[in-house]
Amino acid sequence: MNEVIFNEKAPAPIGPYSQGRRVGNTWYFSGQIALDADSGTMVGEGDVEAQTRQVMKNIQILLDHCGLTWGDVAKTSIFLKDMNDFPAVNAVYAHAFPEGSAFPARETVEVARLPKDALVEISVIAAK
Repeated sequence: MNEVIFNEKAPAPIGPYSQGRRVGNTWYFSGQIALDADSGTMVGEGDVEAQTRQVMKNIQILLDHCGLTWGDVAKTSIFLKDMNDFPAVNAVYAHAFPEGSAFPARETVEVARLPKDALVEISVIAAK
């Protein structure tokens, strides 16, 4: 099985890519930034915690759409505008996972710039 994932409740792609793809029993979700799906505007301008909450909300919408949970997430990639935001992003990120559950594999990197000048972007790979 190879299918494109799209949900109108999540932000539409801002370029030539899909919100996600399913290949077999693995789901690959494109990086999410803090866009509000209804307005298309950035949430939490200048506030990395607010942006991270919106990013996690956007990912949750896609996981729900595919019948997945945070427990199915095998790998995440976090891209930060400023590595000094690492503790704040970690605090919000950790709350998405049920207490006592195993966290996914992950890397976090600082980048020069993100789309729409976001402060954080997170992509996800899930398997079931």
